[in-house]
Amino acid sequence: MGVNAVVGTDADYEAPEAKNGMLMVMASGTAVMTERVPRL
Repeated sequence: MGVNAVVGTDADYEAPEAKNGMLMVMASGTAVMTERVPRL
């Protein structure tokens, strides 16, 4: 993909069967390419 940063992240979780100790985790974000801006 060639990206070097992730912005705007979101994470969520759910315990569909708490008695079995299962935990479902979902995460998403926007991948971006950044570049260095020279100082003036």
